[in-house]
Amino acid sequence: MDWKDFMAETEANIGILSKEVPETVRGFGMMGKAAKTDGALSEKTKEFIALGIAIATRCDSCIGFHVKSLVRLGATREELCEALSMATYMGGGPSFAYSAKALKAFDVFSEGD
Repeated sequence: MDWKDFMAETEANIGILSKEVPETVRGFGMMGKAAKTDGALSEKTKEFIALGIAIATRCDSCIGFHVKSLVRLGATREELCEALSMATYMGGGPSFAYSAKALKAFDVFSEGD
């Protein structure tokens, strides 16, 4: 999978849907902003949690979005691999396969343009 092309297509498709359901998009955006605000847990920790859920639910687009956020937040490859180990522990073989996808996405998005 070409992660950059895949995410560009995903973002374009979301843009099209967003025009059709603007109220839903506003509500979803507000919920996301509130959920990611630093509190007892940092935004980076919350993004690791979200990535684990994305892996468990086998959502490629979600993996891409949360990995991109983790790169932006300065997550290291070592931190990511520890989180992926936990996702694999909780989800078994399917989560191991999707964890490998997440690691590839991290490597792609970490290399810059």
